[in-house]
Amino acid sequence: MHFKKVCIDGLGYHLPDNIVTSEEIENRLAPLYDLLKLSQGRLELMSGIQERRFWDKGVLPSEVATIAGEKAITQSGVNPEHIGCLISASVCRDFLEPSTASIIHNNLKLPVEALVFDVSNACLGVLNGMSIIASMIEQNQILAGLVVAGENGGPLVNMTIDTLLTRKDITRKNIKSSFASLTIGSSAVGIVLAHEKIAKTGHRLLGGVSMAETQFNHLCRGNEVSGAGGEWAPLMDTDSEALMQEGCRLAGKTWKRTCEVLGWSNEEVSRVFCHQVGKGHRKLMYENVGLNPQKDFSTLEFLGNTGSASLPTALAMGVEQNVLKQGDKAALLGIGSGLNCLMMGIEW
Repeated sequence: MHFKKVCIDGLGYHLPDNIVTSEEIENRLAPLYDLLKLSQGRLELMSGIQERRFWDKGVLPSEVATIAGEKAITQSGVNPEHIGCLISASVCRDFLEPSTASIIHNNLKLPVEALVFDVSNACLGVLNGMSIIASMIEQNQILAGLVVAGENGGPLVNMTIDTLLTRKDITRKNIKSSFASLTIGSSAVGIVLAHEKIAKTGHRLLGGVSMAETQFNHLCRGNEVSGAGGEWAPLMDTDSEALMQEGCRLAGKTWKRTCEVLGWSNEEVSRVFCHQVGKGHRKLMYENVGLNPQKDFSTLEFLGNTGSASLPTALAMGVEQNVLKQGDKAALLGIGSGLNCLMMGIEW
């Protein structure tokens, strides 16, 4: 995909106040650690994640996505009347029906003629939403669009802990499929894309490549189960090692094609914003794509894996910290279970 008219005009993020350390999670799992003779500190040691954040109980994805979206619109300076499409792209949603986007659309009082819908593709949702809106802008169908995500990792982590503590058949071997769930955190993000003729920034989204190897769709699967007090909460089963190996291998293929499409070399890339999973994944991914890991902007140490909000939150925080200068080329390296990769390039 190639874009010549699309600019990233606004970025906004919103984080929970509740910080939960990896040590706190392991303290809750102490009976299990004692039973299986597991050493304390392994969660942070293996993942590199020191802490993550959770929303207060009862906070809905639409609430936090609305806040992040409003920040992105305000920062962009784009007239909300020009927003012709709103996509909510988080894994988490308020209800099965209606779309979470419909609630956010009402909260933000966006135009009645705007397209409003959800896009769900695991951790790749926001980048998918960006590509959809960018294509619409490129074809002059809309002047601007907004992608938002409100991810809530607390219920997954809490349900995982409760399930591990009550399982009668638990062993050191089968606990591995739950490990990835303990790295999850929460974040909300919003991104405004605009046609160059109304854009205020000139930060261009140039295009990219999507690749899928869906024969690996079984490596990470999540379902909702009934939680404590009748609340709904998710559980996930993940083959972390195989997912990391196959995902990073696909990342290498996708980045090679992305460079061909954009006409880039690795040496031209000033900064990289990738899906934040863990330090082992990051190391292997950079080995596969051939980029210098020193160019990475990392948030996993204090946010964990925030699903579809992970990469765009890192981008928003990096821009806030002025890590991109005018003319810099930056890579967005997205990957999600399924397996799916979407990688794009931006010129600041």
